[in-house]
Amino acid sequence: MGSSSDSRIMQGAGEILDEFKIKHEDQIVSAHRTPTRLDEYAKHAEKMGFKIIIAGAGGAAHLPGMIASHTIIPVIGVPILVYNDKHTKKTDSSKFSAFGGLDSLLSITEMPSGSSVVSVGINKASNAAIYAMKILANEFPDLKKKLRQHKSDQHNSVMKESEQLKKQGLSKFAKKKFKWTTSIKWIEYFSFLVHQLTCLLALFPEFQDSMLHQLIQRWC
Repeated sequence: MGSSSDSRIMQGAGEILDEFKIKHEDQIVSAHRTPTRLDEYAKHAEKMGFKIIIAGAGGAAHLPGMIASHTIIPVIGVPILVYNDKHTKKTDSSKFSAFGGLDSLLSITEMPSGSSVVSVGINKASNAAIYAMKILANEFPDLKKKLRQHKSDQHNSVMKESEQLKKQGLSKFAKKKFKWTTSIKWIEYFSFLVHQLTCLLALFPEFQDSMLHQLIQRWC
């Protein structure tokens, strides 16, 4: 990944690979801030016999294309929607990339002829992991069986939900399915209010040693 902030998205790929017991090496390699390291890592990947490289990057997203230019190992790019959460005063809408991740997607997909990089959808790191395993499955029959089982489990899951929908009716099914989503939104909103309260009270020196400050810090 190009930055530590990309880990929030790239962990999706790691979780899938771990689930299927696929060994993987995770590194931060910036195409712009560590260009020599990028070259060194491409050589390291070939020396170690890596089969596939999954490269996630946001904004200009040059990492997938640049590392592909240094190796013949297949590269799967993950365009990442840049999320700037370093400035607490920004509104939620201004924390996101102005292009909604489209800048990353186009940067990865619009490679010049002869320099190919495969790309999944924006923030779809888990799909990159699955696609990588499909490539590996051509060499490892056991993995092919696991992937077939994975597709079968997906099919069964959809059929199960379809039956539940039919029995419960659309209104009841939707309320039951999304009630946890509503709860999570309230928790996130409450966390935001606590953070704002902490910032406000921090303006008063006496607050730093107060019991309320200690309780908030412990809760956070």
